Amino acid sequence: MIIRCIAMDDEPLALKQLSTFIEKTPFLELTASCNSAFNAMEVLNDHQVDLIFADIQMPDLNGLEFSITLDKSIKVIFTTAYAEYALEGFKVDALDYLLKPYGYEEFLKSANKAKAFFDLKEKAETTIEQKDDFLFVKSEYKLVKIKLSDIRYIEGLKDYVKIYVQEVKPILSLLTMKSLEEKLPTEQFMRVHRSFIVNLNSITTIERGNIIFGDLRISVSVKYKEGFDEFIKSRFI
Repeated sequence: MIIRCIAMDDEPLALKQLSTFIEKTPFLELTASCNSAFNAMEVLNDHQVDLIFADIQMPDLNGLEFSITLDKSIKVIFTTAYAEYALEGFKVDALDYLLKPYGYEEFLKSANKAKAFFDLKEKAETTIEQKDDFLFVKSEYKLVKIKLSDIRYIEGLKDYVKIYVQEVKPILSLLTMKSLEEKLPTEQFMRVHRSFIVNLNSITTIERGNIIFGDLRISVSVKYKEGFDEFIKSRFI
């Protein structure tokens, strides 16, 4: 697969080198070169990105702080001149870190780590198969059949999803929210938050912008509010 990337560094020479290395690597695609976290956020609003090479020492919002704001499907490889930041990087679930100054050989080792991760994720995602009104999901070394009508909502947890169904315990599977969103029928399922997809037919109560499922209140985020409001308007009497 081709991994779509952002290069992020506030130092022009370092950003140029990083961008060149990405463009040089056959399985990477440079989506944008950004000199700040805020610039990268603007790119993410308009483009699908899989991986960000992010400098940690950035003005205003540093790479570590920026990584916490990302959708869980987006992975990060940190670049830094300080080895002590490596541990902090792994605490926020970074795939790897590059210690400056680094050459293409070191860069390629990190890029290959990312490729191995995304190849494994893609392989896991192929285990989901939709057939009419149900789908099969791989969970705990088994293929579990789930009726679409039984799904209440789906919660994203880093590289896993938890599928909440009627009257049985939630099903945990190594999938991404993005892959599920693409597979599920849009007339029945909608993403309302970066961590939640809901079965529109299962919604019984909405209160002040929150979807109520028992004791759980799912907030409809700004990014998805327009689409959700359109759904409500089309069924409002």
